Amino acid sequence: MAINWYPGHMAKTKRLLGEQLKRVDLVIELCDARLPYSSRNPDLGKMISGKEHILLLNKADLADAEMTQKWLRFFRGEGMETYAIQAKSLKPKESLKQIADATKDAVERAAKKGINKTVRAMVVGVPNVGKSTYINRLHGGTIAKTGDMPGVTRANQWVKITPYLELLDTPGLLWPRLDDQNAAIQLCFLGTVKDEILDLDDLAICLLNDIAEIAPKSLEECYHVNDLSLRGVELLEAVCRGRGFLLKGNEPDYERGCRVALDEFRGGKMGRITLEIPV
Repeated sequence: MAINWYPGHMAKTKRLLGEQLKRVDLVIELCDARLPYSSRNPDLGKMISGKEHILLLNKADLADAEMTQKWLRFFRGEGMETYAIQAKSLKPKESLKQIADATKDAVERAAKKGINKTVRAMVVGVPNVGKSTYINRLHGGTIAKTGDMPGVTRANQWVKITPYLELLDTPGLLWPRLDDQNAAIQLCFLGTVKDEILDLDDLAICLLNDIAEIAPKSLEECYHVNDLSLRGVELLEAVCRGRGFLLKGNEPDYERGCRVALDEFRGGKMGRITLEIPV
């Protein structure tokens, strides 16, 4: 399957981000811990050059724990301040300390001038990566819009966290060219691209093929697949039969099998799986 999706509002988002960067002291970037490299926007590094930067590997509870540690070492080796988090169960004090550490120099410079500086930080990331959930946890209530589908946040929104900290919630900044088709398809596994514009049958088959390579035990335990050499439609059929997704005449219910496979992967019910490894 081929993915080619870059809606007009994404181009507008890049312009808005460029304008807002002049007003912030810190950029807090969220990526998905299951796809840490490909769920980052390659243009962002150039855009935020000269700004303090924190990288958060969100949804770490859904990723392979050992692989997450490898990714943390990889990014830290690149000189990035990087942490693994679970935005839904975020500990605000710990996260506020991360922000304070990253902006310590700017605050101290202002203090020498007799100014109690208000730190302004921009929260960025691809759609559906958990930016608004992160902000809501820091705020202590629901103030930023959240949802399980991409495109929920459609405009910039300033949120006051403390008297001296404000966060900017931004629309998801998606990969501008989906020319790496493997990465593009894996982003679709995560729900980064709206399902409505995808062929979900093909997407689910691609997902199951990848799981068979990366985490074959998940297919055994979740779907009772015995022959792990199966691929494509044959693998989907084994998943359907293993879970009893059958129509009249004992025919596999492919539509249900596809929907369940995608939903269960996204919800972590297949186990903790990371789709790519650091190189």
